[in-house]
Amino acid sequence: MSRFEVWAPGAGRVRVEVDGVIHPMRADPGGWWSGEVDAGVGARYGFLLDDDSVVLPDPRSPRQPDGVHGRSARYVPDPVGWTDSGWAGRQLAGSVFYELHIGTFTPEGTFDAAIERLGHLVELGVTTVELMPVNAFNGVWNWGYDGVLWYAVHEPYGGPDGLQRFVNACHGRGLAVALDVVYNHLGPSGNYLPRFGPYLGAESNTWGQRLNLDGPDSDEVRRYIIGNALRWFDEFHIDALRLDAVHALADHRAIGLLEELATETAALSARLGRPLTLIAESDLNDPRLITPCAAGGFGLHGQWNDDLHHAVHAAVSGERQGYYADFGSMRCLADTLRNGFFHAATYSSFRGRTHGRPLDTRTLPGSALLGYTCTHDQIGNRALGDRPSAYLTDGRLAVQAALILTSPYTPMLFMGEEWGARTPFQYFTSHPEPELAAAVAEGRVAEFADHGWPAADIPDPQDPATFHRSKLDWSEPEKPTHTRLLTCYRALLTLRRTQPGLADPRLDRLTVEYDETERWIIVHRNGIHLACNLSERSVQLPITGDPLLVWDPVQQTDSHTTLPVHSFALLAGVPARTVIPR
Repeated sequence: MSRFEVWAPGAGRVRVEVDGVIHPMRADPGGWWSGEVDAGVGARYGFLLDDDSVVLPDPRSPRQPDGVHGRSARYVPDPVGWTDSGWAGRQLAGSVFYELHIGTFTPEGTFDAAIERLGHLVELGVTTVELMPVNAFNGVWNWGYDGVLWYAVHEPYGGPDGLQRFVNACHGRGLAVALDVVYNHLGPSGNYLPRFGPYLGAESNTWGQRLNLDGPDSDEVRRYIIGNALRWFDEFHIDALRLDAVHALADHRAIGLLEELATETAALSARLGRPLTLIAESDLNDPRLITPCAAGGFGLHGQWNDDLHHAVHAAVSGERQGYYADFGSMRCLADTLRNGFFHAATYSSFRGRTHGRPLDTRTLPGSALLGYTCTHDQIGNRALGDRPSAYLTDGRLAVQAALILTSPYTPMLFMGEEWGARTPFQYFTSHPEPELAAAVAEGRVAEFADHGWPAADIPDPQDPATFHRSKLDWSEPEKPTHTRLLTCYRALLTLRRTQPGLADPRLDRLTVEYDETERWIIVHRNGIHLACNLSERSVQLPITGDPLLVWDPVQQTDSHTTLPVHSFALLAGVPARTVIPR
C-alpha cells in the first residue's frame, strides 16, 4: 500500500484519485489528510477538495508527466541509478561557478544533451555547474522563475530521471551541481496552492503575491519550502542552492526562514557527510546574510554581488544609465574590489537613499561573494538581451574577465561568455493562455518604452524565435574570432588554481592603486599584480615583474610596464611569459 498525504486545513473533505479511481482520505491533526491506496511507481493521482470535481495536482508532486495542470505521478529517484557514491562534495571557497540554462545551453535543450558538453567545462576550469530553475512551470520553455510545482522537474528537460543522470555525470567528472530555487513568489499559471491552504500572504512583490512566511498557518508553509530545499540536497544529491531574490521574502519572525533553512541544511550536511551550500541573491548589500548564525547572522554561505558586476561593467563599458549611475570611476572599482560592496551605508542615487552595510573584510572572506561579468539577469533583462560581446572589444572582455577571475571573490561565468558568444540571451516565455501571453509581451514593451526603446525593437517573449535565437552556437568556440578569448579564460582559471596567491580569499590582503585620469588600475594580491588599461590609448603603469599572462605584448623598464589599449598583464616574480595568441 502507498500512503498519500496532503495539507488542506480549510477543507471539509478530501479525496485522492489514483489511476482514475477515487478514494476517501481521513483528517489528521494540523490540517493534514492521509490515505493508503495500492499504487506503484508511476501511478497517476490528484486530489479533490470538498465537492469540487476538479482533480488538482499534489502540491508536493514529485513528477508532472503531463504538465502543471495534469495529474501527478508517484516517483522516487531510483537508488540503483546513483553512480556517485564516491563523491565527497565541494565547499564554496575555491570554487568556480558556471551558470547555464538547460533549454538553451544546447540545441536539444535537455539534461542529456548538456552532459555531452561537460568536458568543455572541465577543460575550462569550472568546478560547479549552476542550473537556472528546473522546477515545473507551464509551457515548454521559460527562464524557470515562473515555477508552480517546486518539487517536480520540468519534463521537456528530461524530468527527474534526466536530472539524476545529469548529477551523476557532473559528479563523475568532479563537478558540483548548484540549483536555482525560487521561494519568493509563484508563477501565474498552474498555481493551485491557494486552493489547498494559506500558502500566500497579503503582500506582493514585483512578481506577484508573496508566500505566507509569518502569518497564521505559516509553519506548514515554511516546512513546504524547507522540505523542498532539503529534497534537492538529499534525494537528488544537489550540492548548492541559489536562493532567488531573498530580499523579496516577507518574513518578520524572530527566527527567519533563511536562518531556519541554514540550520536545517547544516544538520543534513552532517548526516550526509558532504558540504551543502546556500547562496543568496540579494540587492540589500547586507553582510548579515553571510554571517554565521552564532554571530547574529542568517548563516548562509554566499551571495551574488551585483555591486562588483556594476563596478567592473561600468568602468570597462562606459555605460552609466539606470543603476550604473553611481559606478564607472576607477575609485569605485578600487573600493568595490577592496570592500566587497560599493554601497555600504552610502548614498545610492538610483534608489534615492542610503543603501547597504559595510562588510568586515577582516572576518568575512571574499569567497562568500560571487563575482561575475554577466548573469542571466544582466544580459536577459537588457532590452535586446545582448551580451557584452555585442558591444565590447575582445580586449575589454578580457580585462573584465581578468578582474573577476583573479579576484578574491568566487567567480561565476554565464554560459558562452568564455568564448565571447554572439548569440543573445533574451527573455522568453511560452504561456499557453492567450491573455497571459499578451500581457507578458505588452509588459515587456512598456518596461523599455520609458527608456526610449521603440516597441518594434523589443523581442516578443512569446515568439518561438526569441527562444531559439537564445541558444548557444557551439560552432563558435572553434572559430579564430573566439578561440583567443577562450584561451585567455582557460589560462586565467589555470593560474587561479595553481597560484596560491590567487587562491587566497582574504580581502584584507588585497590592495589597489589606480589613476582616474589615465584609466589604469593595479590590483595587488600576495606578490601577484594585475595591471589593467581601461583607456583608449597605451599607458605606462608604475609596476614591473615577470608576466604570468598578458593579453597583448607589453613593454617594460626597471620600474614601469606599458600596456596597450584595452589590455591586462598579470605580473609576478615567476620567470614565465605567456601571450594569448591572436
